[in-house]
Amino acid sequence: MTARRVLLGTFVLLVAGLVWFLWPRHDATGEPPGVAAPRLPIPPGSRGPAPIAPAGSAPAPAEVLNLAADLNAPAGNITRDLQIVLEVIETFRTNFPREGNPVGSNAEITAALTGGNPLRLAFLAPNHPGISRAGELCDRWGTPFFFHSESARRMEIRSAGPDRKLWTEDDIVQTP
Repeated sequence: MTARRVLLGTFVLLVAGLVWFLWPRHDATGEPPGVAAPRLPIPPGSRGPAPIAPAGSAPAPAEVLNLAADLNAPAGNITRDLQIVLEVIETFRTNFPREGNPVGSNAEITAALTGGNPLRLAFLAPNHPGISRAGELCDRWGTPFFFHSESARRMEIRSAGPDRKLWTEDDIVQTP
């Protein structure tokens, strides 16, 4: 009879442990598992990781929209511009880890980066001077960037360069 009790007790403990392990949990924000709070980009001049925004709150626009403030700046160069665009895309991926890169045409990717995403986070100001009237993110010569998503985590970005023609020798390509 004691062997049965030991076996029954072991079974009850195993079932209880399994229920505890599989039971849905909520984090400190009250969100169910798998719903991550948005990560805000690191403001220029700050140190350390970006803070996590509380669930249900919108990030401060100044922090989000400053991410690409130096894009196409006169003091910059195309290499720095491409790095800025990659940083914006990396920040997007950080906030949407299950989605990976924003996808689609230049206009669709730009729309996702300017707030057309599930959390309505703007990683790029919708009125940024680098965005054309057609809604495309452009290089310093006014030519839309060419985005090629190599995988969910890898995005190649191409600028047509000073001749404003893609696929020529003066194209500048950036891949993380």
